[in-house]
Amino acid sequence: MPSAAALDVGQLLWVGFPSPALPDRLAARLAAGEVGATILFKRNLAFEVIASAGPNGVTQEVADLDALVALNRALHRSAPDGTPALIAVDQEGGLVQRVRAPATQWPPMRSHDGLAAPEDERTAEQVGKAIGDELRALGFDIDFAPVLDVHTNPANPIIGDRAFGTDADVAARRALAFARGLDAAGVLACGKHFPGHGDTSTDSHLELPRIDHAWDRLEKVELLPFARAAQAKLPMIMTAHVVFAALDATKPATLSHAVVTGLLRDKLGYQGVIVSDDLDMNAIASHMGADVAAVEAIRAGCDALLLCRDEAHQAAAEAALLREVEKDTSFRARVGEAAARIRAMKRAHADNQRARPAPERTIIGSFEHRRLADRLAGRA
Repeated sequence: MPSAAALDVGQLLWVGFPSPALPDRLAARLAAGEVGATILFKRNLAFEVIASAGPNGVTQEVADLDALVALNRALHRSAPDGTPALIAVDQEGGLVQRVRAPATQWPPMRSHDGLAAPEDERTAEQVGKAIGDELRALGFDIDFAPVLDVHTNPANPIIGDRAFGTDADVAARRALAFARGLDAAGVLACGKHFPGHGDTSTDSHLELPRIDHAWDRLEKVELLPFARAAQAKLPMIMTAHVVFAALDATKPATLSHAVVTGLLRDKLGYQGVIVSDDLDMNAIASHMGADVAAVEAIRAGCDALLLCRDEAHQAAAEAALLREVEKDTSFRARVGEAAARIRAMKRAHADNQRARPAPERTIIGSFEHRRLADRLAGRA
């Protein structure tokens, strides 16, 4: 059996893989407890092309849900210490929904702007529950949603209509209602991207954005939804690969102790699991290796590390964490703390799922869900 330190490091590594087939290497790593969670993308789904009848028929790419359920069953393995691996996906609505037809197709969350309060909040909770029910029926544990960013920059190339609004209070109300819906379905929510990606003019998938707002502005706008998420005990918050000059002028939030521990943990009082955004993104990868970034992110206060694509990066990050654990007792304690927090979340998640049995797969793309999506989109 792997050492306790190796099992702890394994809990911190949340990884992706390249195809619909479960690689033998990843299966072995899951069985050995070297991976805490897996993340699925469109590339992990099998598809068939369906052509509609008639001379003007169109073709549609439809996900093979049988294959997806079988894959998720294979991924739901437990480490040697009995800790289960979780399965995550980005299912926000709009452009960011990995599972599409025959699942319900949801409009972007800015569509809530078409609803007056308090109907917008009630609808957000219903949408979260519906998305959660469909994910749960497919075997997912985590939805990397809701977006807690406030969309204040029309030139923002990455957030846009993914946000729940352009006003901090409105966005927070709707997003946290969505999270309550996920919880009611037995799916873990993850608010993103702390301390706020809504006013950037560059995409952190491609380069490292920077925000130069003063503290007063950050507190009133960017940070408000995250402060409320901390109060609401959201199970997970994801960091942003963005430099916030008023908080730490040299390091992106993911790698900044001042931001992750000083602000999110200490000042805002957040007690849940802090997840890094993908360390394969250029905002990090073009500045340092995954090995250095993994160690710095854990030192900063992150608990889980996303490594969504590159297996070499995953191996480098794991090796670096294990080396640091061996030579630095304070780092070993930090890793142990992070792993304990992840295990506690997994236990609470298992209790929540036992109290809320998974729905039948007939819920996926159901008439009720499609009607709700149409109402949100203003098509009702």
